[in-house]
Amino acid sequence: MLTSEVVNELQNAWLPNVSDAGLNRIVELLEKGSQLLLSGRFTSALPTGCLATHIGWHHPAVCHRTEDAGILWLTRIAGLNPATSHVIREWDRHDPREWTFRRDLLKVLHAERLERAQRSPKQSAPPAVVAV
Repeated sequence: MLTSEVVNELQNAWLPNVSDAGLNRIVELLEKGSQLLLSGRFTSALPTGCLATHIGWHHPAVCHRTEDAGILWLTRIAGLNPATSHVIREWDRHDPREWTFRRDLLKVLHAERLERAQRSPKQSAPPAVVAV
C-alpha cells in the first residue's frame, strides 16, 4: 500500500508535470516489470533509469539530456528535492519488479491516464516547458 505522502506527492507534483508520453512509458515499464527501471540511482547504462529518469527522457524540456534528465526533471520541472522526495525514497526502498508495489503504483498511474483521456482537448494542457 502506498503511503498518503507518496500518493499526495504523485498527484500534486509528479503527475501534473508528466507528459503523456512519459506517463505511458512508465506505465508500460511497470506493467512489464521491466529491468530498464532502476532503483537506488537515477541511471546507469542507457537506457536504464528510475521513474524520474524515464519521465525526463519523455519531457520536452529535458528529453535532450541523458544521465541527468531525471534529476533535472525532478528539480526544475516538478520542483522537488531528490533527497526528500517521498516517491523517490519509496521507489528506492522497493525493487521495481516487486509486484505489490508495482500494482499500487500502477493504480495511481492508470487513474491519471483515465482522467487525461476523459478530459476534453481544451481542458488538457501539456506540461509546462522550462528551459534547462
